[in-house]
Amino acid sequence: MYAWAGPPFICIRFTPAVFALTNPPTIGPEALPALAELLRQAPPSRLFVLADTNTARDCYPHLRPYLPAHELLVIEAGEEHKTLATCAEVWHWLTAHHADRHALLVCLGGGVVTDLGGFCAATYKRGLRCVGVPTTLLAQVDAAVGGKTGVDFEGFKNHIGVFQEPEAVVMDPSFLATLPAGELRSGYAEVIKHALIADAAAFADLRGLAVATVSDWTPIIRHSVAIKENIVAQDPHESGPRKLLNFGHTVGHALESYLLAQPGRAVRHGEAVAAGMVCESWLAAQRGLLGAEELTQVREVVAASFEPLRFAADEIDAIAAYALHDKKNRGDSIKCTLLRGLGHGIFDQAVTLADIAASLRAYLTF
Repeated sequence: MYAWAGPPFICIRFTPAVFALTNPPTIGPEALPALAELLRQAPPSRLFVLADTNTARDCYPHLRPYLPAHELLVIEAGEEHKTLATCAEVWHWLTAHHADRHALLVCLGGGVVTDLGGFCAATYKRGLRCVGVPTTLLAQVDAAVGGKTGVDFEGFKNHIGVFQEPEAVVMDPSFLATLPAGELRSGYAEVIKHALIADAAAFADLRGLAVATVSDWTPIIRHSVAIKENIVAQDPHESGPRKLLNFGHTVGHALESYLLAQPGRAVRHGEAVAAGMVCESWLAAQRGLLGAEELTQVREVVAASFEPLRFAADEIDAIAAYALHDKKNRGDSIKCTLLRGLGHGIFDQAVTLADIAASLRAYLTF
């Protein structure tokens, strides 16, 4: 299995189990008992749990028996609350409860809670202990793995943040039973992404997968996490191969940010990334990096689980403009991750606003 960087196309071999993160996630029914054992062996000075309104209702009752005495803060659910204002609420709460640097924050939730909670922990008194307990498929296969933390700022996704590995990440797939179908699909977009950038055989398997019929996500989670772990271990701070993980995100984040700013039109992260993967695959095909049949396969796998995003042709320039603030950019050059065949990602590919706009116009015709 290979991931490609270019130009020129430099080959980076993907070899599962050769690299490992400092704290690989615990995945499966043993995850919460492992958290209880961690807290027993290395007890914090005080224990805090951060949840949102959904996970406090649906997941916290399942977690609580594994925890000693603790304080619980519940924040509002939703991407619109992934802000510095919510961080201030968390920091105020920690301060009011006399949290010191030996305290531990458990982040119980999806991408918003794990990103925001990790950022709050990394910056409070220059860092306190943090454990991620991701409860959505998106967080389990992507957001909670790799030490990225952050919040949205002035309409831009994850504009403020730091790299900070949590002390541990524990993933109990049984939490996925609490999710609506749309949230499962949102996470599935990242599963598709990992296969497209690093494992053509896995992508071929996805061609026959129906999200609604998956009874046990554990092997899918393990495989997707393994791909991300291997890439992150080679490049923790996203100076090279880790940029592969941004496939679908240059256009996807632009779509997500634009629609989030429009009242009543917000879409889930995975829905935007799914559309972004189609657009960026189209760009790869335009450059001769991806064959027409391969592009069709990408579109078919995405279309099998995702409805097309709705936007008008006269909105395309405004959507594309968001890509100017993409975190992968260098100076005035927009850097994108594309595909060089199925299962092979290439990063640092220069694209223009005109390219992004063209890909969005093509998306409207699919």
